[in-house]
Amino acid sequence: MKKNHKTFTLRKLIVCAMLAALAIILDRFVPITFTESLKVTLTFVPVVVAASFYGPVEGAVVWGIADLLGALMFPRGAYFPGFTVTSAIKGALFGIFLHTLREKMHVVPRVAIPTVINNFIIGLVIDTFWISILYDSNSYLGYFVSRIPQFIIISVMNVVIIMILEKILPSIKKYAPEVG
Repeated sequence: MKKNHKTFTLRKLIVCAMLAALAIILDRFVPITFTESLKVTLTFVPVVVAASFYGPVEGAVVWGIADLLGALMFPRGAYFPGFTVTSAIKGALFGIFLHTLREKMHVVPRVAIPTVINNFIIGLVIDTFWISILYDSNSYLGYFVSRIPQFIIISVMNVVIIMILEKILPSIKKYAPEVG
């Protein structure tokens, strides 16, 4: 019996929508706050699940939509589209490394490379630039330096959690529609 492609596309869309909703909840309502300037979230976890199961497009869509809807529904300041773009790029990078390159790379570089690029290049360099544009264009270096400890902690946490997910996800992969 041949499976109906449209039904499975709808199911995948529903799974990705649920993962985006979970990312919004984790970002907006369940942050881990160490100090006023050091906040860590688990927003990346549902994105990693979508990216690992489905690939870069779905990873980008889940994180991009989560960022956009989270900012519009539960704003923390003015909406800035640069953050949505960088969120989508981060999701796509996870998809490239965790899904597309799954069979071509060992697990450690597949987890470490996108984590380092996402956190230090996109998060620390580019997102800090967006913050400096939004709040004070003369203080990029100050924002950059003050965010370094946060990104070191986030990177270590991301690698550990994603390594755990890489062990767990194959066993639940059979329950996700259209996972290839």
